[in-house]
Amino acid sequence: MGNFFRLVFASLVGSLLSFVFAILLFFIIIIGMVSGLQDPKVAKVKANSVLHLDLSYEITERTQKGLFSNFDFGSMESSENLGLNDLIKNIKKAAEDDDIKGIYLELGMMPNGLATIEAIRNELIKFKASGKFIVAYGEVVTQKAYYLASVADELYVNPVGYVELKGFAAQLTFFKNMLDKLDIQAQVFYAGQFKSATEPFRYDKMSEPNRVQVTEYLTDVYGHFISQIAEARKVDAKVLDSLVYNLAVREAGDAVKNKLITDTIYFDMLQTKLAEKTGTEKVKDLEFISISDYNNVAGKEKDFEDDKIAVLYAEGNIVDGDGDETNIGSARFRKALQEIREDDDIKALVIRINSGGGSALASEIILREVNLVKAKGIPVIVSMGDVAASGGYYIAAYADTIIAEPNTVTGSIGVFGLLPDMGGFFNDKLGITFDTVKIGKHSDFGTVTRALTAEEMSILQVGVDTIYMKFKRRVAEGRGMTVEYVDSVGQGRIWTGIQAQKNGLVDLLGGMDLALDIAKNSAGIEKYRVVEYPKQKDPLQALLGGGTEEVEARFMKHQLGEFYPMWVKMGELKNVPSGVQMRIPFIMEVY
Repeated sequence: MGNFFRLVFASLVGSLLSFVFAILLFFIIIIGMVSGLQDPKVAKVKANSVLHLDLSYEITERTQKGLFSNFDFGSMESSENLGLNDLIKNIKKAAEDDDIKGIYLELGMMPNGLATIEAIRNELIKFKASGKFIVAYGEVVTQKAYYLASVADELYVNPVGYVELKGFAAQLTFFKNMLDKLDIQAQVFYAGQFKSATEPFRYDKMSEPNRVQVTEYLTDVYGHFISQIAEARKVDAKVLDSLVYNLAVREAGDAVKNKLITDTIYFDMLQTKLAEKTGTEKVKDLEFISISDYNNVAGKEKDFEDDKIAVLYAEGNIVDGDGDETNIGSARFRKALQEIREDDDIKALVIRINSGGGSALASEIILREVNLVKAKGIPVIVSMGDVAASGGYYIAAYADTIIAEPNTVTGSIGVFGLLPDMGGFFNDKLGITFDTVKIGKHSDFGTVTRALTAEEMSILQVGVDTIYMKFKRRVAEGRGMTVEYVDSVGQGRIWTGIQAQKNGLVDLLGGMDLALDIAKNSAGIEKYRVVEYPKQKDPLQALLGGGTEEVEARFMKHQLGEFYPMWVKMGELKNVPSGVQMRIPFIMEVY
């Protein structure tokens, strides 16, 4: 009887928790709908204003317009976080705005990739050329934040704050020991000695080839980091390297002494300096406008141009089917590319890629559509973001010109397949057994409840090798190389943008501005307007099309923080990806 009441009580508690979550989800949806459906307020800039730039959030390639894209589960409030496209656009606009006297760059945590920071940093350098000031200030200035702020005219830190300058490290997460404890065997098939995406399931540490490629990647990124800061702060690169290597900058005072920052001051003193720079008599009259509010300020009117350049944003995992706003679904991108090639006013295509790859089949489908765009005589230019590797490089292979940032992660030309054998887990850990009736020798081929036979392993390995050969041929065709040369720079190896330019996988170093200039020149046009693809859903469509999944993902991301990527990757193991995969190494966190 006691067990009965405990069971009833547990059921009631479970039901209550489900009810509470449903109510919470309902209110989140209502809040999201109200904030998402509101028309943006038209903002005005007062004279002598300072543009406030706070980048302490994850910056996507373009501003997300989904129902919950700007909802903060910590504060339970909605705020507009601009994507890289609108950040760049508004910094350009501010450079020409007589009411904007300068930029105040607020420094703190910066959870963004190095190439994203590079793009913003380069735009800030262009902003300075307008003769306006950039003043940066922070209390705890992380390494990435310092790299961005190093271009500022004046860089201040709180007297008891610090500047993080320690060099770069890359940490990979391995799950093999956990799988062994659970009696789960990872059955892995790969092509390319550097194709390390499956290593976390096979080893408990990096293989030697993987350690070599990660070391060389970090060395290249670090060298660029040092040289750019040395140039911006006018310090000797060797001296800076020694300071960073030995962790000699421990306090804000150390940074001042070594001329890495202007001085240490408190925030009220910073306000006084900004008031002086803007000609404001009293600090309380100092006018700030946030970058998100400034986004709603009308820029200079431009003539409506008939000629168009399409910008296709390819961000996230490459997946089969439609996918959603956070990934690259083959069906959705096939439709977008078809629309592009059927629009006679589109004279060129720029593909902005920020993806570590995914489904080999989906990558092939997208590459086919890119080739059809080219076949119509439309120039195709690729601009790479933080990552354009494996499947992300595959869909770039046929472009007329490939452009990367110096610290873009690219290459990783290789493939793998993964199928867990969970028979031991079910039987020994859970006491669950399976009995199967088969008509056909391999009719249960692909099940996770038993190990593959030697013949089935051979079949899967042949499939992986075949797709790797196709990958090499696609790159060879697109880049005008031999298959043998592609294999020598392939093998699943990752490269920085700088390295990739040297080995021919990338043509030029730069960002979206360069890509658009090349697209314009290739198309032989002077004036144009940009049209973005895939078309984004409005907030209500996003809700009806599965907005609750977005809520769950954003909620888990808020709760798990830095451990969220591990949760996602373990979910990918549970839901075995279909077919052969083109992905970069598994969870490589660079910090």
